[in-house]
Amino acid sequence: MKKIQLGTSDLMVSNIGLGCMSMNRLTAKEATAVVQNALDLGVNFFDHADIYGKGKSEEVFSEAVDLRSSIRDKMIIQSKVGIRTGYYDFSKKHIIQSVNESLSRLKTDYLDILLLHRPDALVEPEEVAEAFNELEKSGKVRHFGVSNHNPMQIDLLKKTIEQDLIVNQLQLSVMHTGIIDAGINVNTKHENAINRDGSVLDYSRLKDMTIQAWSPVKAEGGVFIDNDAYPEINAKLKEIGEKYGLDNSGTAVAWILRHPARIQTIVGTMTPERLKQYAQASEMVLSREEWYNIYRTAGNPIP
Repeated sequence: MKKIQLGTSDLMVSNIGLGCMSMNRLTAKEATAVVQNALDLGVNFFDHADIYGKGKSEEVFSEAVDLRSSIRDKMIIQSKVGIRTGYYDFSKKHIIQSVNESLSRLKTDYLDILLLHRPDALVEPEEVAEAFNELEKSGKVRHFGVSNHNPMQIDLLKKTIEQDLIVNQLQLSVMHTGIIDAGINVNTKHENAINRDGSVLDYSRLKDMTIQAWSPVKAEGGVFIDNDAYPEINAKLKEIGEKYGLDNSGTAVAWILRHPARIQTIVGTMTPERLKQYAQASEMVLSREEWYNIYRTAGNPIP
């Protein structure tokens, strides 16, 4: 499993991370098998959020893995805060309370990384800074980042926050390429030239922030892998994947990992065989021609 440096931190993480959103559906025994399989494959990164399964996913994870044991040192644990029912909340009180509740559910003393989940229109950066300082000083959080933020929103936070923001978790897949499209279509009138994300991909590279790709096998209509509604892209993924011994899902992840931004891909599978395909994709390097071939087949014209 290939390892990458996470942002400006000293954390070396697997370029495939296990997203634990669906872990609430598993028994403790099933979850133990999923986590052990991930570790056996070289995955050391586990992504949570306080809202996953309304907290149940973190609880099941702690039932599957004793984070009070030495195994904790082998794992990088990330969680996210800020989404509430019907609104977003980056208040100091909510951030600290949410972290404390996540730590209690996970049965661990600290999070390696805390992300602000989705932008809060009512954010007061000074409150976020106070929360981060308190969490860092207490040892409850070691590193910080954001999710689904654009560059201006990040810069607004960084005006006050003392800590480096090392991660931005963004939606990216073969069939959801918005953060890539505008850069390819500069100086054209094509719809893909519309810059909806503030050049967040280039910004992340300039600022040494690691992009974490979420929903790497989903399109707007759901999972596109082996879905009859997406025949062209599946045929192309199969054609190229056969050269590398990868199935369509593995090739879709290899496509993301081929980008020189050193993107970490968060996969949400609870299926051991599927995770093995993702792990195999970890070190595969598609050619430039193959990467663009997949991009075009996904419906993205090249100017």
